[in-house]
Amino acid sequence: MTVPQPPVRNRAALRRAAVALPLACTLSLGAVACGGSKKDEGGASASPAGSPSPTSSVEKQKFAKTRFVTNAGLAAGATYQWIIKPYKAGGFQKGADHRKTTLVKAGLAGVFTYNRLKAAVRNAQGDPTLSKALAPLNSGIDSLKNLGTKLRKGEAGSGDVDQFQNVINNVKDVGKKNGAEVTNQVPSASQLSGG
Repeated sequence: MTVPQPPVRNRAALRRAAVALPLACTLSLGAVACGGSKKDEGGASASPAGSPSPTSSVEKQKFAKTRFVTNAGLAAGATYQWIIKPYKAGGFQKGADHRKTTLVKAGLAGVFTYNRLKAAVRNAQGDPTLSKALAPLNSGIDSLKNLGTKLRKGEAGSGDVDQFQNVINNVKDVGKKNGAEVTNQVPSASQLSGG
């Protein structure tokens, strides 16, 4: 005698329901616990998950300073690691070992530095005092725009390298005077090539 088997479709549907129900409950509880349905003060819906949204002006300024410090630190680290240090070691001179690689890295670092400094300036706009203090440095930052290409081609001289160092030092000084001390953070190779 054979025992009748339930249809395969019913088992598959039961399994899907057994997985879907706990998953739906977890997501619902997570949304409620994280305030997923609340509205902010302006009446718009809350920001997307994963992006912090400061609520007070003090928190906004703190986030602005933190982002400024991160971007300026990455710019400073890239400049020191792949432009200043190799230049002082003679890595840009004709006949130097691995000169081509050194120049390519310096070119990438130049572009990366310019992009991170521009991002740092945008970040600083969230803090009124930091924004005002950085305003005079905008022309110096803008002057770095094409130096990455010049470095990569081996056309940069000591004045160009000094320009990078001076801009970085000025940005670090402004940060320190405004409660946003910048320390060198050497970016990874993937960060450097990604800009």
